[in-house]
Amino acid sequence: SIIFRIFIKRCYAAARRSEPLTEPLSGRKPSPAAPLPPQNVQVSKLPNGLVIASLESYSPLASVSLFVRAGSRYETVENSGVAHVLRLAANLTTKGASAFKICRGVEALGGSLSVTSSRETMVYSADCLRDNLDSLLEYLVNVTTAQEFRPWEVAELTSRVNIDKTLAQQCPQIGVIERLHEAAYKNALSNSLYCPDYMVGRVSPQQLQSFVDENFTTGRMALVGLGVKHSTLRQVGEGLLSARSGPGAPVAKAIYRGGEARIHSNDNLVHSLIVSEGGVAGSAEANAFSVLQRVLGAGPHVKRGSNITSKLSQGIAKATTQPFDVTAFNASYSDSGLFGVYTISQADAAGEVIKAAISQLRGVAEGNASDADITRAKNQVKAEYLMSIESSEGLIEEIGAQALTTATYQVPETVLQAIDAVTHDDVIKASDCMTCGVFSTSIAIIPNTPIFITLSIICFKHKSVMMHESHLNQQTPH
Repeated sequence: SIIFRIFIKRCYAAARRSEPLTEPLSGRKPSPAAPLPPQNVQVSKLPNGLVIASLESYSPLASVSLFVRAGSRYETVENSGVAHVLRLAANLTTKGASAFKICRGVEALGGSLSVTSSRETMVYSADCLRDNLDSLLEYLVNVTTAQEFRPWEVAELTSRVNIDKTLAQQCPQIGVIERLHEAAYKNALSNSLYCPDYMVGRVSPQQLQSFVDENFTTGRMALVGLGVKHSTLRQVGEGLLSARSGPGAPVAKAIYRGGEARIHSNDNLVHSLIVSEGGVAGSAEANAFSVLQRVLGAGPHVKRGSNITSKLSQGIAKATTQPFDVTAFNASYSDSGLFGVYTISQADAAGEVIKAAISQLRGVAEGNASDADITRAKNQVKAEYLMSIESSEGLIEEIGAQALTTATYQVPETVLQAIDAVTHDDVIKASDCMTCGVFSTSIAIIPNTPIFITLSIICFKHKSVMMHESHLNQQTPH
């Protein structure tokens, strides 16, 4: 009867009161949660030319970056410095939101919106909790496709441009590398990352808009996300970014020419950077140069330790007793590269330091590097690559660089196999290209100090001797 069933339920409930509800039922084991299946990087290319790459990491934090081929190499003589100003203009008022709304809106979402630039790319990055991603993507699309460049807001960027330039001038390494590219290339990559003095305050809203119209097109973009579904990014690419459809302006290939540049400063040290043309990014030749860089020495691997395994340090230590610093320099771009040695020394020892560094490079070209040196160098390259993609920032940068260049993604195993495939002969060939190539030299010289350096690079090729001499004889006038 109904009364009997109610009585049974009440008795059962009374009996359960004596057992704590926090304890699991005896004889029953909780079923484990189903593990989430690991995902691979997905890459697709939309009909409008936009490359989409994503990795679902199931993280509560979502990161999305828009990579654009809009670095300083795409500037012209008329709009020099526009890429620098454009990077600073990322938080200005757009057609869809004011600068105040963008700032407060991103803060309200607990997110961040930033932009970085190099000689080849400009990267807009957004991070937030994945539940708020849709709202943050609206701001990301606004600052990349709906720029307005109001004259009074652009004029206010002049002070920020000057601050950037002042900070860069306080770092001699930046100045040396900037002048090196100016001397090494005839066009494109010779453009500086910083706005030239004569263009400070002169980059107009019209020039900014023209640069955006020519370069911010889907054919020159890659949209990359971590902790994001691939379908979500495809919707953004097919919808919100469709307004920028097109291949963009033609790209001029960088022309390497070699040359010399000198910078006079009040520093009491001489910085010198001597390079030749290196390998193109992603090529087998670039891998050989990366291994060669570690063979020569790319800085200490122990914090505050000495670089005892560096052939450059070992060779220079035998040539001078004065303090110095040296490292192999390697930079790869989409159509060129630079490889050489960077030295820092006292003025009166600069000649000996540079000669000893070049001598070590020539020694590798003559086969003085052992198999153990090559193996150690390859292990260092592989370890540094794997550690670089441990962080979300490094991983998204690696995915974006590959997606923008090749519209594909190589898994780490493939990259490691390519590094292992570098042979002893490949390293010798890379160093031989350095010693036989056309040099580019960038030197920061202290004032009132005469420096005379003669570098003789002898290359035996086809039973002939090729001599390349660089004479640096500078006396600063009083």
